[in-house]
Amino acid sequence: MWDFEQGEVLAFDKPLRWTSFDLVAKVRYNLCRLLGTKKLKVGHSGTLDPLATGVVIICTGKKTKLIEQLQYDVKEYVTTLQLGATTPSYDLEKEIDATYPTEHITRELIDQTIPLFLGEQWQTPPMFSAVQINGKRAYELARKGQEVELKPKLLVIDEIEVLRFDPQMMQLTLRIVCSKGTYIRALARDIGERLGSGAHLIALRRTRVGNTRVEDCLTIDQFLEKLKTYESPNRLSETK
Repeated sequence: MWDFEQGEVLAFDKPLRWTSFDLVAKVRYNLCRLLGTKKLKVGHSGTLDPLATGVVIICTGKKTKLIEQLQYDVKEYVTTLQLGATTPSYDLEKEIDATYPTEHITRELIDQTIPLFLGEQWQTPPMFSAVQINGKRAYELARKGQEVELKPKLLVIDEIEVLRFDPQMMQLTLRIVCSKGTYIRALARDIGERLGSGAHLIALRRTRVGNTRVEDCLTIDQFLEKLKTYESPNRLSETK
């Protein structure tokens, strides 16, 4: 039984094109209506790009104190890279800005290159990211055409596995297990460069956070349906 007043840790499968904040706002709005309150602490334990889907952990009430701890959970992704082209955002948010040769890219070259990304890595975050720069998000500056220098960050990639390579389409699908702060879009950029070409993401799904797998998550529609039968343990409100 849920007890949102005392606090809950909820696992959602974030929809495509929603921001993590969109999901938090939707959950908070419906819980505040349900509980008959104007204020309720609700937060997430890790941002997921709008063009990505998958696991987002949301905490309510007193459980929001766990957010900082949960942020350090290992994350797993399945992603598809388009080789031979780049975009300013390193994904499909922006149009292709440059193309590169791919004739030299073979499965053998990929199998030689991918293991180079295992372990500790210094990674420069994308300009189109939520990194704070003088109190503003990097993506806010990027969308205004401003360029700033982002400092590389140390991260860890525990596992990286080739799931599929389509040499006709030049598309590469990977499974990645990594630490907090890893930008899969930036990893795509770096892989493209190591392959002597370019790359950007065309699909990204977060399949696990800690021990929480995407198949165990609720969609937002499933969550709202469950709220229809919710009864507060403290009987502060009736189910609507």
